[in-house]
This record gives sequence, C-alpha cells and structure tokens, in this order.
Amino acid sequence: MNYDNLYNEKIKSAKDAVSVIEPGDAIVFPIMPGEPPALLDAIREMDTLDGNSLYRMLPSFPTVDVDKSKLRQISIFLSGMDRKEMNAGNIDLLPNHFSDIPSILKKREGDKLVIMATVSPMDEDGNFSLGTSPSYVASLVEGAKRIVLEVNENMPRTFGEKNTIHISQVDALIENNVDLPELVSPTPNEKDLAVGREIAKKVKDGDTLQIGFGAMPNAVMEYLTEKKHLGLHTEMLPEKLVDLTEKGVIDNSKKEIHNGKSVATFAIGSKRLYEFMNNNPDILMLPCDYTNSFDTISQMKHLFAINSAIEVDFLGQCNSERVKGLYYSSTGGQSDFMKGVRLTESGTGIICLYSTAKNDEISTIVPTLFEGAPVATSKNDIDTVVTEYGSAELKGSTIFERTERLINIAHPKFRDELKAKAKEMNYM
Repeated sequence: MNYDNLYNEKIKSAKDAVSVIEPGDAIVFPIMPGEPPALLDAIREMDTLDGNSLYRMLPSFPTVDVDKSKLRQISIFLSGMDRKEMNAGNIDLLPNHFSDIPSILKKREGDKLVIMATVSPMDEDGNFSLGTSPSYVASLVEGAKRIVLEVNENMPRTFGEKNTIHISQVDALIENNVDLPELVSPTPNEKDLAVGREIAKKVKDGDTLQIGFGAMPNAVMEYLTEKKHLGLHTEMLPEKLVDLTEKGVIDNSKKEIHNGKSVATFAIGSKRLYEFMNNNPDILMLPCDYTNSFDTISQMKHLFAINSAIEVDFLGQCNSERVKGLYYSSTGGQSDFMKGVRLTESGTGIICLYSTAKNDEISTIVPTLFEGAPVATSKNDIDTVVTEYGSAELKGSTIFERTERLINIAHPKFRDELKAKAKEMNYM
C-alpha cells in the first residue's frame, strides 16, 4: 500500500499542527534530540493555552515564557535548559524512577496526552522511527489523544519494539530537516580517568554494561579496549559504543537476552553516533519501562551497572540530585539499576564520584547527607563506591565497616576530620 497520499494530507504548518492542542491537554516531548524544535517554537506563540501541561526530560531548548496558569511546565530530569527555572520556582519537577515514567504520566493525565516528537522519515510501510528517543514516549503512543510529528531526515532510523509510529496514528506532521542537538563527550580529566581505571579493573570479560549519565561513568570505557565479549544494556547509548564496537570489544555475544544486540532507551551524542545508529540492526532502542524494569534486569547474570552521585554518607546513602539548596538533576534510572542489579546472579553495582567538590574545598564523603538531600540509592541497595582514591565495597558490610572503607577513599585532607566525626557518632 502507498501511504504517500495519507502523509501529504497530514502535512501542516507548525502553527496549524499545534492547534490540535486543546485546553487541559498534557503535551509530552521525548528526550533531548527527540524534542521537536519547530513545534516548540509554535507552542511559544500560541494564545489558546489554558490549563495545559508540558513534560520534558533533559531538554535541548529553553523553557516557554508563559504564565503557569496557561502552561504548567514539568521537568522529568533537569538539564542546563531548565535547571535555573526549576530552582527559581518557575517550573516543577516530577520525582520518578525512569522505569515508572510511562505509568506515572498515564495515571496523571489519562486520556489527555498529546505526543509531539521528532522522528525519522516515513518508510515504505508507513512507519516513522522514534530514533534516538523512544524512552517513555514509545509506551505512551498507544492511547494518546493526539500525535503530532516533526519529520527530520537527520533523525536516525532505529529498531526495537514500540519504536515506530504509523502514519495512520498521526494527527498532523511537519517537516524540519535541521541538525539534531549534539552532546559531545567532554575530555575526561585526571579524576575521571582515575575513577575510570579503578572501575575498569573490576569489569570481567563477558559482562553486560549499564553506563549512567555523566563524564565519570563514561570514563571507564576508555580502559576497556583489552576486554572481550562485553555487552551493553543501558539507558543512554554512550558515544564510546562506536569505538568499542568497531574494535570488537562490545559484541553482545554473552548476553542472556537480546544476544548480539546493544540495547538502550535513548541516545545523546555526536553526529558520528547518530550516523552509527542509523539503520543499524545491531542496536535496539526500547521503551524505558522495559529496559529498566526489574523483570528485564534480573535476566542478565553478569550485569555491571555504573552510576554517579553527588555525595555519599557513612551509611552508604547516595544523593545524586541536589547540591545543597539547589536541584541539579533527578534520580533517572539509578535506582532501577542499583536495586535491579541485586536481582541478578552475579551483578555489580558501582556508584562513582569525585572525593571532593568546589575546588577541593568540600568532601563528598560525608557523615550524613545534608538536610533536605534526596536519596537516590538507599543504604540497602548500595554495592560499591568508587572515587579517584579507590573502591569501598559496602554491600553486606556493617555501619562500622562502611564508615572505615568510605573514609579510606575520601580525599586525604578530610580523613582525620571524618574519623573524628565517625567516633563522635559512635560509628568507629
């Protein structure tokens, strides 16, 4: 069947495409490269918004300057584009486990969900790919009130269950062939490399990796070139996947599920990564309520999960979201994987962080988290903590043991102070 006629019937201007939004509707954007910039600009110009909501995660573009009574903007995970506005009280933040986002949005908004996404061009079967960003959107397509697409030839066509939207499901579409937002991996500093080396020593041939968001978790990939038969089952598809796949390090040949395939739920990277993803059958981009579910994670025997934190206290509690009085990010999938890895046969859960912050003025190994700090990983789910000074294995250890091991990987200038506080707390 030729779907071109149906496609042409649904092409609109951006202004007309967003006019399907009715008062009270909840607009949902995908993660970063999946955000539709032309549709967002059209929303900025709307004068009919009334009691609407806009959900975004790691946004690429600034927030909308509009009264909160007309458009309530809700962040699912903060980026530099909405962090300042959230801390100023102009937008809200939705606490979540990444795996729960689809069910949370369905419960909150019911039949008012309007999906707006950048997608790859339509194929001969009438399907558009969600490309870099199926994440939570893929599980919301069925049952959505409206679907509006921004077709972009630069969005890679990727594969995976629920990763497509059919032209028959679409209410309106526009074409906008602009470059996708890129997030080039920063050059790792000495601390990143020290942490990466320490973690890489623990990775075994045949392990399946989950790599969290940030420079430190990704630095480990610099030191994996001598490993064999690694797999990838993660949230954000890391830039280094390209190099490690081309070198044969990541071949996914030992994975218990999706054997031979690298699995992720979203990607943010360079044009090189996007080109590598395009029409690549060895990469599966799957919904987050599948990739991050305990049922899925527990099927992997040798999962090696790497995530980062802002501070860790003597109990092993991890704050990964807030810096003193200011929100910086959110939980993301850290809790999914740090709890989920415990359900595997012989998995390892790593939390990594620099030993200090603010130009070495503050220790990130602390007696207690600061008042108001959210706990992303609990003391009962912690496994191993890594700083540039080494590793502290906390799983199965007592409070006394945890305290001593954490102080041993704190910055040397703070160790005496931490020991004194531990004795005062009767933790040593």
